[in-house]
Amino acid sequence: MRIVLIGQASFGAKILEELINRGEEVVRVYCPPDKGNRVDPLKELSQSKGISLFQPPRMRDPEVYSAFADLNPDLGVMAFVTDIIPENILNCPKLGTIQYHPSLLPKHRGGSAINWAIIQGEAKTGLTIFWPDKGLDTGPILLQKEVAIDPDDTVGSLYFDKLFPLGVEAFMEAIDLIKAGKAPRTPQDEPQATYEALCRGDAAKISWEKPASQVYNLIRGSNPQPGAFTFSKDEPLKIFDCELRLQADDALPGELIDIEEKGFSVAAQGGIILVKRVQPQASPKMPAQEFIQQKGLKVGDRFGE
Repeated sequence: MRIVLIGQASFGAKILEELINRGEEVVRVYCPPDKGNRVDPLKELSQSKGISLFQPPRMRDPEVYSAFADLNPDLGVMAFVTDIIPENILNCPKLGTIQYHPSLLPKHRGGSAINWAIIQGEAKTGLTIFWPDKGLDTGPILLQKEVAIDPDDTVGSLYFDKLFPLGVEAFMEAIDLIKAGKAPRTPQDEPQATYEALCRGDAAKISWEKPASQVYNLIRGSNPQPGAFTFSKDEPLKIFDCELRLQADDALPGELIDIEEKGFSVAAQGGIILVKRVQPQASPKMPAQEFIQQKGLKVGDRFGE
C-alpha cells in the first residue's frame, strides 16, 4: 500500500518507523519547515531511510497538491499535524486519509485536548483514529482507545506513558482494518461535542481563590506546556511539579504557609498545594526550595496579583 505520511516530532517518527518495520511502502513524508538548528526526528528518520521528504511552508499551497497527487497514494496518514490540510489532499488517496487525535472525540476537539482533560478533572480520556474532513476534528471515527487519567498524571506522563504508545498501536490496527476492508466510518455524536481553545496565556493563570483541587488540576494540566503561572512579588513564576494536600487551613489564598525540604506550601480554597519545581521568568526550571532561598521568601508572603 502506497502511504503518504504527514506529521512531525517523535510521534511522527515512531509511526514512520513502525510503517517501515511492517514493510509498508511510504512514498513520501511531509513535515513542517525547520526551526533553528533543531532537526525534526521525523525528518531525520525519513532522510536516513532514503524516503522522499517535503517541507512546504503551507500544505494548502496549490503546488503542494499537484506534487501530492502525482504520488498516486493509496492512504494518507496524519501523525501529529498542526497545519491546515486542505480537502483536496485529504481526499486524494484512493482509500482516504486517517488522523490521530488525543481525546475521545467528539469531546475535546482542538489543539490542547490533553491539557483540558486534566484541567477539567476528568478520570479518563483516550485517543481517536478518524477520517478527517474540512472541519476541526469532525470527521467520522475509525476506532478509539480509552485510558485512565491517574490523580498525579501530568500532560507529559499522560501523553508519553499512555497516549503516545497506544496511539502507535492504534494506527497500525487502523491500517490493518483498512487493508481488510473492515474500517468503520462512524459519524461523531455532535450533541456531545466540545471544543476548547489552545491552553496558553491567561488560560494557565492560577487563581489561588479557587478550590485547591482545581488549582492542582490546572498545574498538572499545564505541565510541561505551557506551564501554569502565578506571581511572586509582581514577577511571573511558572509552577510545575506539585502535590495536593486537602486539609483545613485559615491562611489567605496564595499565602506561603510552610517551607520544607521538598518545596513550599501555598494555601488555596479548602486545601494546600505543595510546590516542588518552578521556573522564574528568564530562568531555567529549578527545585522550589532553591527558588525560596534565592528570593528570600518566608512564611506569610503571598503569591498572585
